[in-house]
Amino acid sequence: MNEKQRVESQKVQANNSSDKKSDKDYSKYFETVYVAPNLKDAKKRGKESVQYHKDFNIPEEFYGLGNGRKFYIRTYGCQMNEHDTEVMAGIFEALGYEATETVEDANVILLNTCAIRENAENKVFGEIGHLKALKKNNPDVLLGVCGCMSQEESVVNRILNKHHHIDMIFGTHNIHRLPHLLKEAYMSKEMVIEVWSKEGDVIENLPKVRKGNIKGWVNIMYGCDKFCTYCIVPYTRGKERSRRPDDIIQEVRQLAALGYKEITLLGQNVNAYGKDFEDIEYGLGHLMDEIRKIDIARIRFTTSHPRDFDDHLIDVLAKGGNLVDHIHLPVQSGSTDVLKIMARKYSRERYLELVRKIKEAMPNVSLTTDIIVGFPNETDEQFEETLSLYREVEFDSAYTFIYSPREGTPAAKMEDNIPMEVKKERLQRLNALVNEVSAKKLKEYEGQVVEVLVEGESKNNPDVLAGYTSKNKLVNFKGPKSAIGQLVKVKVLEAKTWTLNGEMITETVEVN
Repeated sequence: MNEKQRVESQKVQANNSSDKKSDKDYSKYFETVYVAPNLKDAKKRGKESVQYHKDFNIPEEFYGLGNGRKFYIRTYGCQMNEHDTEVMAGIFEALGYEATETVEDANVILLNTCAIRENAENKVFGEIGHLKALKKNNPDVLLGVCGCMSQEESVVNRILNKHHHIDMIFGTHNIHRLPHLLKEAYMSKEMVIEVWSKEGDVIENLPKVRKGNIKGWVNIMYGCDKFCTYCIVPYTRGKERSRRPDDIIQEVRQLAALGYKEITLLGQNVNAYGKDFEDIEYGLGHLMDEIRKIDIARIRFTTSHPRDFDDHLIDVLAKGGNLVDHIHLPVQSGSTDVLKIMARKYSRERYLELVRKIKEAMPNVSLTTDIIVGFPNETDEQFEETLSLYREVEFDSAYTFIYSPREGTPAAKMEDNIPMEVKKERLQRLNALVNEVSAKKLKEYEGQVVEVLVEGESKNNPDVLAGYTSKNKLVNFKGPKSAIGQLVKVKVLEAKTWTLNGEMITETVEVN
């Protein structure tokens, strides 16, 4: 990686320095040496040259860097962050490090962060504070902050000013640079910061340490170009960059050969896949149509945007087989006026028309969604429109949130004029509806036989096994431990609000 590619990278004096400036002076000092990512310029991107590197390799100089050392990664946020953690774990192990389950045993501790909501950031800063005592007792331990929060200039500045025990900060675009960053952190008495405003390159054959061998994530694209007014992701993850189809298909084939039963195709806006290709016309529908021919039991994808959900994708999903009949389709609001302020670029009517098309092609489809309540200027009538849309679609479940302003987004400049008590009351009403519809839909499963991919023991009872149906319903049942990792048939005996209880059956029966 040359200097031109290392855009916005700086080494900054940290707490290991003899500098004893006050916090106020310290802040000014950092402002003169640290060039933060410019969020205002993010929308102007697109002319940058995104390079496609076919083969990742670790330079010989880093071999054995981790011998006798252990690493610990704490992951916050979405599946993409989990996937990034798998890659970083793979790099650590390639360097000779050993994973540990406790921070006390670790020589390197990384916080892989999420920036999607204020509460997620507060948790990270709470953990950063807790690690200060550990650093004091063990000055040789390396503490790092990476992931989406690292791409926010306000977060970086806060760490620089108030959390001098952190040794390194790096962003979402340069995970492959981890060996260089570790070595620099070991050799330097300064905090190591490498945050790129430049878009990340697409790098293949990164090592991974996957969690388990039943379900696997396969990243198919990076970034998002939608710029919803409330969302920080386009700034922290960059522009949309798609992996080439052959590389994705090869990875899925490898997982199938290793015995994985389910894979999930990942992207911040997964159904925008392929729109950045200039040499071929190839989208998510084309990719799914090829992957469905691979001998793997289940194929999912997340997260989709209604604006990019085209008819070809619907036609492909309707072929069924190993393409599961569950689609996560975030709506965010049921009001066209609120959707416009959110810059979602679709109306209530267009969303409902998309749902109609999907249900017509896939009558047994399970739909789930995301909803934000209390967005700036949301009226009682507009919130009622969200409730009425939920009733009309009858989602199987939903992730519901109170609006949380993110610094640097257009919505953060709007007046947050909905009182918190009103936001909480709306969330309670929405959640009551979500629970009601979920309980009703799960009740229909009683007496049915479903196919369950068994993931392991129940969190609440080691004598009970747990797994998911193709529609992503959690099923708890008693069965032999040998069923873990297998697809089994379970008769549903009892439906609860969010889960199903049943009994495993061994005779041949038709699965509903």
